[in-house]
Amino acid sequence: MTVALGEYQRLAASLNVDALALVPGPNFTRALGHSFMSHERPFLLVIPAEAPPAAIVPNLELGSWELVGFQGAVFDWRDQDGYAAAFEALAAHFPMRRLAVEGQVMRVFVHHALKQAMPDLEILDAEQKISGLRMIKTASDIAALEAAIRISERALNRVLQGVQVGQTEKEVEAALIQALFAEGADALAFSPIVAAADNSARPHAHARSDYRIRSGDALLFDFGARKDGFCADITRTVFVGAVSEEGRAVYDTVLRANLAGLEATRAGVTAHEIDDVVTGVLEASPFADRIRTKTGHGLGRDVHEAPYIMRGNHEVLPAGTVYTNEPGLYGPGKFGVRIEDDVLITEGGYRTLTTFPKELMIVG
Repeated sequence: MTVALGEYQRLAASLNVDALALVPGPNFTRALGHSFMSHERPFLLVIPAEAPPAAIVPNLELGSWELVGFQGAVFDWRDQDGYAAAFEALAAHFPMRRLAVEGQVMRVFVHHALKQAMPDLEILDAEQKISGLRMIKTASDIAALEAAIRISERALNRVLQGVQVGQTEKEVEAALIQALFAEGADALAFSPIVAAADNSARPHAHARSDYRIRSGDALLFDFGARKDGFCADITRTVFVGAVSEEGRAVYDTVLRANLAGLEATRAGVTAHEIDDVVTGVLEASPFADRIRTKTGHGLGRDVHEAPYIMRGNHEVLPAGTVYTNEPGLYGPGKFGVRIEDDVLITEGGYRTLTTFPKELMIVG
């Protein structure tokens, strides 16, 4: 079992609940030191405040479960029999009155199975507190993040060397995915965004197969490798063949906002303060009507996790926090520019984990 398990036990005690329940996902992996798929079968780790943990495990996963070295009760079930009896066995083994769960991760059918086995159980959403335990990264966490980032940067460098007028976004996307795995990614951190011209003005665009890149187009890449369980999340915007004066001005504005956010970063700053500085640069520009998004979000085992870098979030950010600094400007029907770094907050300021150049780049 992992050191992290004790953190979840202490959190259960502090929340005044009988136990925490985790399902496959980042917190589950952190608690056990092993990852498992989330699928149609209920899979549940219950961590009491003062008793040994227990788990409901699909029978077909028992072979992999043995690798965990789990010290606690295990209630397995088979597809042919259903899972109700396993939940009833858990209820008999450890009767609970109050249970804290991951509200953004636990699915409704698992919630219903718990309530059917324990009708009087009070289920509380403790997502913020549970996931908040992952906010301060360890040295090994940071090493894994940096490995994912280096893979991603090498992949982007490969792809940019081959970009040319006439390619479709889908062709460039395919090249990027191939490069990520060629450079050593375990998996994709998320489905990459490759968007040119007017499509780059959509913050969460999908690559098109029916648009061919033209000279002067902005070409936005938002992507990342997953390595050793941790995610990179990088955005760079380049121009293909040439860049207009408007393109230069928008790019310069976004870059200044990105750099201002870095300068505002230090242990003890709030998420609100960073976003206020970054967004303030964009608001003071001639392109204020193109603001669509907050500054960024936490990064780690999930691509999007706490903290969320936005005005109104007065959460104090301690040393060890990693967040994305990704200002952008998006002109519908024109083009968009986003520049995203992965940033580690330190006692004395910050360390930018991304190293890929940010100066305006013309390719192709």
